[in-house]
Amino acid sequence: MTADRAESRGAEEIICHCFSFTRGDIENDYIKNGRSTVMEKITAELERGGCRCHEKNPRGT
Repeated sequence: MTADRAESRGAEEIICHCFSFTRGDIENDYIKNGRSTVMEKITAELERGGCRCHEKNPRGT
């Protein structure tokens, strides 16, 4: 596997299974905004009862 391919696969790694945020989403958000706003988005969804980790996360948490 080449370094570019490994990097590409790393960007596709799902960090948040509930809301399908990937490592690449977080990195791109940081580049775009100078910081990541992903946690704010996750927190807002959690406050609305949108967490489904127990269903979507393969680890169950």
